[in-house]
Amino acid sequence: MEMMDRPQQVSKELEADLKNLEKLNRYFGSYSLVRFFLRRWFLSGKVVRLLDLCTGFGDIPRFIVDWCRLNNIPVEITAVDLQPATLELAKKRSGSYPEIRYIAADVLDFLPPSPVDFVFCSLALHHFSNKDAVRLIRQSGLMTRGNILFSDIERSDLGIVGLYALTAFVFREPMTRFDGRLSMRRAFSFGEMGQLAELAGWRRFGHRRFLVCRQAIWRET
Repeated sequence: MEMMDRPQQVSKELEADLKNLEKLNRYFGSYSLVRFFLRRWFLSGKVVRLLDLCTGFGDIPRFIVDWCRLNNIPVEITAVDLQPATLELAKKRSGSYPEIRYIAADVLDFLPPSPVDFVFCSLALHHFSNKDAVRLIRQSGLMTRGNILFSDIERSDLGIVGLYALTAFVFREPMTRFDGRLSMRRAFSFGEMGQLAELAGWRRFGHRRFLVCRQAIWRET
């Protein structure tokens, strides 16, 4: 289990780790991956209602809000995560983002009061067992009548070497180093990610690689 997934109180170590993950997402492909789908799916006009699963520090929802503001698209985001300490830090960081509402819940059992327009889940599937990852993908279909995006890192030998180097020379904090290396080892290969979607009952879905060691599966209606 990664250190950030363990029950814990708010601490400087946890906050530093979450800020490091925010930087990694910004500079190593996660934001550009999400931007690809925002441009593809989001249209100006009506309010977009989005559910962000396993939101963590909330940096992906904040990025989405920033993009929507620049493109004059009203958005309402419900961001769900299991860890109260992480959510407390996310709320503190999101004081100027009234578009985001945070909820503490287990995503495997969570359903919104009514279906949303989109469901996003970023960099979280590798935190689950294969069985629970399939369950979450299947469950997401009950949360929306619209499009679904699951993005994650892709396990590869090159990615493992790169991540070890990055956490040896740049992001050297103990929690970031431990969690980052474990994440890359636990991540799904490209083939395994596609199999998760198939096991969840997805028949027509997209699946492709993105920079840097990123991949995504998605379903469009």
